[in-house]
Amino acid sequence: MLDLQWEQMLSHFLHLGVAFLLAIPVAVNRELRSRGAGLRTFPLVSVASCGYMLLAMQVYSGSDAEAKVMYGLITGIGFIGGGAILKNAGNVSGTATAASIWNTGAIGVSVAYSYYEIAITLSLMNFAVLQFVTPLKRERTGEDQED
Repeated sequence: MLDLQWEQMLSHFLHLGVAFLLAIPVAVNRELRSRGAGLRTFPLVSVASCGYMLLAMQVYSGSDAEAKVMYGLITGIGFIGGGAILKNAGNVSGTATAASIWNTGAIGVSVAYSYYEIAITLSLMNFAVLQFVTPLKRERTGEDQED
C-alpha cells in the first residue's frame, strides 16, 4: 500500500515537472521579447492546469465531473489570456501571448493525461510560431510590434 502511494506521488511529480519544462521554451521567447507574460506566467499556467487535472482524475476518476474541470480550465485560462490583449488606437497587441497562454494550459492537461506526444507537439509548435513566424509577419507587414 505504501509503495503504491510513493509510486503515485512520484508519478505526479513527474507529470508536474514535465508540464513545467514544456512551458519553458514559450516562456523564454515571451520574456526575451519583453511581453507582459513570461518566465513566471507560462510555467505556472501549465503546472496549474496539470495539477487541476491530476486532482480531478484522482477525485472524480473517469466521471463527467472530470470533463467539467477541463471545461473550467479552458474557460479560466481563456479569461487570463484575454487580459494580455490590448487595443490602442486601432492597433491590437497581445493576441499571440494570449493564444500562447491558452496553449500552455493545453500542454498541462495533455501531460496530466500522459499524452506526452500531444504536449511536446504543442510546445514545439507554439515555440516555432513565436520564434520563426513573427519575423516573417514583421517583414510582410512592416510592423515593428508583434502581437
